[in-house]
Amino acid sequence: MAARQGAPVVGAQGSVYVDPHHWQLTMSYRWQNSDRHFRGVHEEANRQAEESEVINDLHLWDFAATYQVTERFSVSLSVPVQYANRSSPLRDANGDVVDRSSVQASGIGDISLVGRWWLLKTTTHPDHNASLGWGVKFPTGDYDATDNVRRLNGTEQVVVDQSIQPGDGGYGAILDLVAFKRLFEGKLTAFATGTYLMNPENKNGARTGRSRAGEEIMSVADQYVGKVGLAAPVTYLKGLALSLAARIEGVPVHDAIGGSDGFRRPGYAISIEPGLIFGIGKNTFAISAPVALQRNRQRSVSDQANGVHGDAAFADYVILVSYSRSF
Repeated sequence: MAARQGAPVVGAQGSVYVDPHHWQLTMSYRWQNSDRHFRGVHEEANRQAEESEVINDLHLWDFAATYQVTERFSVSLSVPVQYANRSSPLRDANGDVVDRSSVQASGIGDISLVGRWWLLKTTTHPDHNASLGWGVKFPTGDYDATDNVRRLNGTEQVVVDQSIQPGDGGYGAILDLVAFKRLFEGKLTAFATGTYLMNPENKNGARTGRSRAGEEIMSVADQYVGKVGLAAPVTYLKGLALSLAARIEGVPVHDAIGGSDGFRRPGYAISIEPGLIFGIGKNTFAISAPVALQRNRQRSVSDQANGVHGDAAFADYVILVSYSRSF
């Protein structure tokens, strides 16, 4: 997903603002295990029953440095690093699952640089504000990583699946939003965040190994994530707050700019996201676990052209952890 590090953590007690000419360093971690197959909103439960499901295990770290240039304007540099494993069924000549085979991909992902602007003066609006961000995503991550996959009669070097590639191979434009409002004298904070990554490039040239027309080359797809929620401080534990949000993230069928050809798995997950936020001094810790309520693997451009509907593996839940320090 589009990295959102460097954005302020809303919901914690105390100010979300960073003083001018100061830095904020953020380290975050995302883990998910995707093994539930969906075609549209319908789950293909038989895949797990016959042990033919594909399992993606993703570990993603993100390191961000934010410099507060002025009271209202900041710049953030984000460097993601991932390790991912993809386990697939190994079938015999009759199509029966007899074993499993795994491939891995790791390394630096696509680095992003984002500038954010608070719409209202931070000194006079401590209890409500909104920031808009605009940035660039650079194609620094490997988008055609290879690994050796096991076959019944040996091994073969292949380009690993698009879902575990560290990068997507294209330059992108990032749109970012953060808004918050403290209610009932700070006893509750309403917040909304969102990011949309626009990838104008159509395809990246990496071969998928697929034979269906239009799916031979990987697509460079847009991505999006957004959430709205509430956070409340725990009165008997100073610095601790609880949060609850509705979250959506996914890949659209059609990009906002440019073509949408090539192979992609469009779709989205809608989740409920409980979380904890703890602030002490210049340090902020946050942990949340979005739990999927609905998963929808939509039909891609190539699906529609071929009269089919591909599937995709989704996670039941995701673990998100972050730590920020201002100095």
